[in-house]
Amino acid sequence: MNFVSDNAYGASAEILAAVAAASAGAATSYGDDTVTARVQERLSEIFECEVAAFPVVTGTAANALALATLCPPYGAIFCYAESHIAVDECGAPEFFSGGAKLVPLAGKAAKITPEAVGAALPLFRSPPHNQKPSVISITQATELGTLYTQAEIAALGALAHREGMALHMDGARFANAVAALGCKPADITWKAGVDALSFGATKNGALCAEAVIFFDKARAADFEYRRKKSGHLLSKTRFISAQLEAYLQDGHWLKTAAHANALTAKLAQGLAGIEGAELAHKVEANEIFVRLPDASAARLRAAGAQFYDWAPSQGGRTLARLVLSFATPEADIEKFLEVARA
Repeated sequence: MNFVSDNAYGASAEILAAVAAASAGAATSYGDDTVTARVQERLSEIFECEVAAFPVVTGTAANALALATLCPPYGAIFCYAESHIAVDECGAPEFFSGGAKLVPLAGKAAKITPEAVGAALPLFRSPPHNQKPSVISITQATELGTLYTQAEIAALGALAHREGMALHMDGARFANAVAALGCKPADITWKAGVDALSFGATKNGALCAEAVIFFDKARAADFEYRRKKSGHLLSKTRFISAQLEAYLQDGHWLKTAAHANALTAKLAQGLAGIEGAELAHKVEANEIFVRLPDASAARLRAAGAQFYDWAPSQGGRTLARLVLSFATPEADIEKFLEVARA
């Protein structure tokens, strides 16, 4: 019963088959292969505009290099205080940008608002003594498994552009968000003002594949240099692109995400009916945050359940994070609920 992360599970059969197929014969190196070209075309179709897309191996690389491209070394990046870029990437955005400053903001349900950004902007109104406000970065789905609506994204996009800033989206679980919202990918990205997207696939069935997508190709002018200098231009890029191509083929990415979301809803519904268990946040994608009695948490772990303690025990209850994958066995959900009810 592994609910620690959607990273815990492996790759889908379709993606594994695509990687094997990509190994046949020879191909041009460093991203000049036909598979990478097809991925670029497919992403442009999916997002309904001509994009500049760059395969990379990790989400940290995608975020850090995207932000470094959008933000000068003297710039400020506004983000949620507990966002992945702020607490889980070892300072990579600041490092690769050459010294840009992350400005953490409070937010309900892991979402920042135009009001929060607007309240922070006056602190940066004394150039050249302050950093230049340059980027707003949001996560979709958020670190608490909640979702930004199209209207919420559009409001942040309007503010960013009015202030001469860019809007970046960390989309490590972008597929889960699109599947849950039932919208078109364009509706919650460039049509809502997003300038660059870190498009994740690894958490949703890939081996190691992400893409940095710029909706305004002019903003990507020097990205290729940053990717090369940081060591993230793979000589055999086709193996990353093959994963992305299979991921996008016939809506595979949305099918796997929708399945993970459905499994999450099933577990959340079961937990909501258990005495002593309390859902801490609205369950909208594939993450659950639930307060469990310490005794229940210990009993679950003794039965083989694995999950992450999001916060130390308080008042005899543990705040646990449960993440489900497209490959989470339904039997594990049933067993988890059975033990929790005991």
